Amino acid sequence: MSREAQALKALGKNIKDHRKQSGLTQEQLAELCEFDPTYISLLERGKRNPAFLTVVKIAKHLKCEVSEIADV
Repeated sequence: MSREAQALKALGKNIKDHRKQSGLTQEQLAELCEFDPTYISLLERGKRNPAFLTVVKIAKHLKCEVSEIADV
């Protein structure tokens, strides 16, 4: 697995962990962020490379710092 793929997997795991700690479902997080629930699923599985502002928006709704979910 490439370094980039590993980083996306780590980012996705961090998003998932914070989402679960926040007590949110993928659907709820997607609604808060105005994304499709499928997109959240793809992010959490490391299948998408989100734009920086997407990560900022997710962190805002997870009530955490970008550095906490982007710590790969």
